[in-house]
Amino acid sequence: MITHVKFVGVYVSDQLRALDFFTNKLGFDVLKNVAFGEQRWIEVAPPGAQTALVLFTPPGMEDRIGTFAPAVFTCEDVRATYEELRARGVEFKQAPKEEAWGVSAMFTDPDGNTYMLGSN
Repeated sequence: MITHVKFVGVYVSDQLRALDFFTNKLGFDVLKNVAFGEQRWIEVAPPGAQTALVLFTPPGMEDRIGTFAPAVFTCEDVRATYEELRARGVEFKQAPKEEAWGVSAMFTDPDGNTYMLGSN
C-alpha cells in the first residue's frame, strides 16, 4: 500500500542558487546534498514535512525549467506567509486572493518556476 509521496522533482538551472532560495528565502531544511554524476542530488523540505523537493534536472529535461512546478504549498495563513516571504525577497506573480476553497497566491523561484501557496 502506498503511504505517501517521498519527493517531487523541481527542474532548476543552477542547483546552488535554487538551494539558497529554498533554504534562505522559504526556510526549508536540507535533507540530502550529495554528488550525483555531474550534478548533485539535493532534497529540501519544509521543517517536519513528509514530502521533499529534489532540485535536479535530468539530461534532456532542461526545457521544463521555468514552467509551472508540480508542487502546491500550504500554510495556515496565506496573507501572513505572503508578507513574510515578500520581505525575504520572494517574487509573487499573484497576491493572495479568495478562492472558493480558501486563499491562494502564486510565487516564482529564481528560474521562473511557478508555485501555488494555499490555505489548509
